[in-house]
Amino acid sequence: MATNTPDRARVRLTEISSRAYEHPADRGALVALRSLRGFDEVFKRLSGLFNERALRLMFLSGSVRVSERQFPEVYDYVRDAAYVLDLDEVPELYIQMDPRPNAMAIGSQRPFIVMTTGLFDLLDAEEQRFVVGHEVGHILSGHAVYRTMLLALIQLAARVAWIPLGYIGLRAIVAALEEWYRKSELSCDRAGVLASQNPDAAKRALMKIAGGSRLAEMNPDAFLEQAREYDRGGDARDSLIKLLSLMGTTHPFAVVRMAELHRWIEDGSYQRIINGDYPRRSTDRDASVSAEARSAANSYKESWERSADPLVGMVRDVAGSAASAGGKLFDTVAERWKNAGGRSGDSGQNGS
Repeated sequence: MATNTPDRARVRLTEISSRAYEHPADRGALVALRSLRGFDEVFKRLSGLFNERALRLMFLSGSVRVSERQFPEVYDYVRDAAYVLDLDEVPELYIQMDPRPNAMAIGSQRPFIVMTTGLFDLLDAEEQRFVVGHEVGHILSGHAVYRTMLLALIQLAARVAWIPLGYIGLRAIVAALEEWYRKSELSCDRAGVLASQNPDAAKRALMKIAGGSRLAEMNPDAFLEQAREYDRGGDARDSLIKLLSLMGTTHPFAVVRMAELHRWIEDGSYQRIINGDYPRRSTDRDASVSAEARSAANSYKESWERSADPLVGMVRDVAGSAASAGGKLFDTVAERWKNAGGRSGDSGQNGS
């Protein structure tokens, strides 16, 4: 396992595209959204449901904004993460008094980061670097923008709950967005490791989020065994309980995050990026929606093939055609879009 990485040894990942670290299901959704002409205008209309200015003022008035004079070490972590991931602007970060451990990146025009004291006090310096890098990854990917949309839709769903059909339709959209949200968390665990360049610290942070500050009582190998046991489950009843437990949640369970991050590091993906083998932002416009759809479907298929869950075994055969079907679907949409003249205004820019 890696040791703490000194500041001078961190590699700057110049012009890194967020596609380098995004989970295939996350990346496929983002590439599709970025390819839609007019999507930004639709989003602006939805953003009217979510007052970003009021939200920023709320944290400005009731939290502590980190700077050279307030939480200067955390400020350095934000600057370092923005430097390593080659972000154009260093985002603001606020420390909020809240015993519940949490951090988030929110906003659409100028995304900013919030970390609670519960999380700040739980983690050591290198683990804090991982969390800050995780949130900077959300900003680089544009997740903060789409998460703002999710919050707006949740608010809208609550307002129309008295209209059965309208509520059911919105809940279906929100459920799909929540699944994407969970995959975006897996993406940014990877971004956090790339920013901190300390895999051990990332694993420690995830263990602490699950079990608290008594790190000496925990063991990474045993925690990974928990993940395997959770994946295996028991019978179909356990599988159903696991599915139901995900309803309304936006974060994967800690053991799942640990297992996914460990797998990504062990298969060499992390080291390849550190060595300079990663897509650049200049190639984002060339990203194929249909190829990303196939990649997303394949990622689900591969995870199901690895799984020993009995319910997953029942539906595993369906995944065999999902990749090609997903690609064909997006190919058809792209062709119709082109015939309608949509191609001329294509915009594939990365959110940041």
